[in-house]
Amino acid sequence: MTVDKTVMLTADGKRELEEKLHFLKRVKRPEIADKIGRAASDGDLSENGAYHQAKEDQGRLEGQIAELEYIVRNAEVAVDTGDKVGIGKHVTVRDESGSEKTYRLVSSHEVDATKGYISDRSPIGGALMGARAGDNVKVDVRGREKLFSIVSVQ
Repeated sequence: MTVDKTVMLTADGKRELEEKLHFLKRVKRPEIADKIGRAASDGDLSENGAYHQAKEDQGRLEGQIAELEYIVRNAEVAVDTGDKVGIGKHVTVRDESGSEKTYRLVSSHEVDATKGYISDRSPIGGALMGARAGDNVKVDVRGREKLFSIVSVQ
């Protein structure tokens, strides 16, 4: 028996994962089934590279679908934490050099460094969780302790 664990997500993150799951099931799955059918009609399957590739693609796709189904089934949308840092919040921090950076804390399933989305389980994200504007937070970043001052939480 498997134990299902709650997966915390932002509302946007849950919606995006549901859309991706729908796309994989309704578009990609039929595409791969069609490729398998066309490749199988070419004859001897033991030496049919297109057939074997399509079957591998199908296996990867079904793994992605199973993972997304698990996440969506066990998803819980993070509640607003008020003025505290939590999942879904935008946090502006200032480091020791005075430079400021804004992050959005998200679940590990929503991380996107290009957008400044960091996981609540990352070293910085985990250290910021529960803090408020004005708090100072120590973070171990690659073996070096850094001090961040929280400028704002939105």
